[in-house]
Amino acid sequence: MEIPLSLGILPLAAAGGLVLWVLSLAIYRACFHPLAKIPGPRLYAITDLPYLYHVSRGTWVKKLQEFHEKYGQVVRFGPEDVSFTTADSWKTIYGHKTSQNKTFHKDLRVYRETISGDRHIIIAPHEDHKRMRRLISHAFSEKALRGQESIMKKYVDLLISKTHENAKNGKTIDIVKWYNFTTFDLIGDLAFGEPFGCLEAGGYHPWVAMIFDGLRIASLGQVVRRYPFLAPLRSLIIPKWIRKKAKEHYQLTQQTALKRVQSGDNGREDFMSYILRHNDEKGLTQGELVENASLLIIAGSETTATQLSGTTYHLMTNPSVYKKLTEEIRSTFGSEDEITLAAVNDLQYMHAVFEEGFRLYPPVPAGLPRITPPGGEFIEGYWIPGKTSVSVSQYSSYHNERNFRDAEKFVPERWLGDPKYKSDSRGVLNPFSYGPNNCIGKNLAYAEMRLILARLLWSFDLEMLPESRDWDQQKIFLLWDKGPIQVKVTAVQR
Repeated sequence: MEIPLSLGILPLAAAGGLVLWVLSLAIYRACFHPLAKIPGPRLYAITDLPYLYHVSRGTWVKKLQEFHEKYGQVVRFGPEDVSFTTADSWKTIYGHKTSQNKTFHKDLRVYRETISGDRHIIIAPHEDHKRMRRLISHAFSEKALRGQESIMKKYVDLLISKTHENAKNGKTIDIVKWYNFTTFDLIGDLAFGEPFGCLEAGGYHPWVAMIFDGLRIASLGQVVRRYPFLAPLRSLIIPKWIRKKAKEHYQLTQQTALKRVQSGDNGREDFMSYILRHNDEKGLTQGELVENASLLIIAGSETTATQLSGTTYHLMTNPSVYKKLTEEIRSTFGSEDEITLAAVNDLQYMHAVFEEGFRLYPPVPAGLPRITPPGGEFIEGYWIPGKTSVSVSQYSSYHNERNFRDAEKFVPERWLGDPKYKSDSRGVLNPFSYGPNNCIGKNLAYAEMRLILARLLWSFDLEMLPESRDWDQQKIFLLWDKGPIQVKVTAVQR
C-alpha cells in the first residue's frame, strides 16, 4: 500500500520543527537572554546538561573554580544559573531582607526531599523556618553549650584513650575515621541520649555507614528535580538498595527520636531537653521533630569531622604551622584537665589555623543556591532577573587569587594581621553560610573542633604517611568524598 506523500512529509516536518525550535532556543539563551551579558562558557548557557554531568561525577566544584579563574567573579554556568565569588554577593543573596518581596528563597532542586514528607529546617518555607529556628536555637545557646561540656568531654576522653592504645601497639590510624567516630558518637548522644558506639567498636554503626552512601548518591537527585519528566526513571537513576537503606534509616531515626522524646526533660543537657522545654503550640510536630533530629545527626557530625580532617591534613603538610600550633597548645596547658571549652577559646593561633582550614577545605564546598525574587535584583553590577538561581561558591571564592593572596598556600598568619595579606577579602569567608539561615550549630562546631584538636596535639605527635600526601585530591558529591589519612601517632613523653 502506497503512503500518501503528505503523510510521509509529516515526520520530516515534525523533526525539522524540533531542530528549528532547539536551534532557536540555543541562540536565544546564548545571545538574547537577560543573562547573556554575564561571562561564562557558551555551551553551559545553552543547556545545563554539562553541569549535571560534572555534578554526577563529583567534578563540578573544581570545574566551576576553573570557570571563575577564566571568566572572573561572576559566571553564568547554566541557562538560569549564576555563581559569584565576592563578599558583597553574600550580603545580597543570603543577607537579611526588608520584605518578603526581596527574599531570595532556597533553590530546592539541590536539596533531597524527606521520605516522610515532613520538612526540616533546611528545606522549610520561610515562616516555618523561623518557627523551627526559634525553637531549636535554645539547644545551641551559650548556656546549652556549657551544659553539654561534660558529654563532649566523655567522647574526647574516649578518643584519646583509644589513640593511646593504638600508639602503644605501634599501629597507624586513619585519622579521618576516628574524627568521624568521635563526632557521630557525640552528636548521637546529644540528639538521642545514646551514642552510636563507633569509638568503642572502632568502626561505623550501619546507620552511620548508610549516611555516607546516601551522600554519594544524593547529587543524582538533582537530575530528576531539574527534569521532572524523568521522575518515572527515578528507580534507574537512584539504586534500589539506596532507597531501601534510606527508608530503614528514617525508621530507625523515628524510633530512636521518639524513644528520647518519651523519656521527657529528664535533666540531661542535650538537644532534646532544650527543644522539649520550649515545644509549645507553635513548636515542632512529631514528624518535624524526627526530620530535624535526623538532620542534626548529619549536619552536626559529618561537617565537623570533615573540617578536623582537612585542617589536620594541612597541618601535617606544613611543618612550620604544625610546630607553632603544638607549641601554643603545650605551653598553655600544664595538664589535660586544664583543656576546657573556655580555655581553648583563648588559643589565638588555633583559631587562625581553623579559619585557614575552612578557607582551603570548606566542609560545604559548593554554592547553596537561592532563587532571585520575582522583581529581580542587581548583584555585582549585573541585573539578574527574577527566578534565577544564584549562589556563592565557597571553594571558588576561597581559592581565588582575587580574594586571597597565595590562595593555594596554608597561611594562618593572614588571619592574625600579617601586613602581607592586608588586601585579602576576609569577608568572603563564610563557611557556616550567612544571614538569617546561617548554620545554627556554629558555636558547637567550633567548640568540638578546638577541644578535640587541642587534646589530640597535647597528647600526641602526628606524622602523616607518604601514601596520604595527595589526600586533598577528592571528588565532591555535595560534600567531600574523603579517603583515609594514615597517621603514625606517638604519645608525647613528659
